[in-house]
Amino acid sequence: MSHRPSSMYNTSHLSSNPQSSALQSRINQKRAELENLKQLRDLSAQLASQMSTLEEKLATLRDGTQAVAEVLRNWSGVLGVLGMVGQKLPKPKEGEPEEEGQLPPTLVRIPVQPSGENEGKGTG
Repeated sequence: MSHRPSSMYNTSHLSSNPQSSALQSRINQKRAELENLKQLRDLSAQLASQMSTLEEKLATLRDGTQAVAEVLRNWSGVLGVLGMVGQKLPKPKEGEPEEEGQLPPTLVRIPVQPSGENEGKGTG
């Protein structure tokens, strides 16, 4: 009797065998498992992409935070200088009204409006 490999069997012959229904069931399970693994692979790729985007956003946030920290460090120096200037301002004499917004001669006013908007208003 010659023994043929299982891949050579006729499928119609296998369908009548109870062992073949178990084999077919096992094949169906493996196909379902393969589909689940494909879905898992796709979802994992999406998650990796989202994590990469999150990493880029966090890097931007980190850089912005460092810039804000640098500005805040500079403000302490600016406020210190303003405090020193305020201490050196001449005190108004008794009976002399204190002018609000009076600037010491060492500070400069910088206009906030473009120079073209001030023309013709009589300021100066």
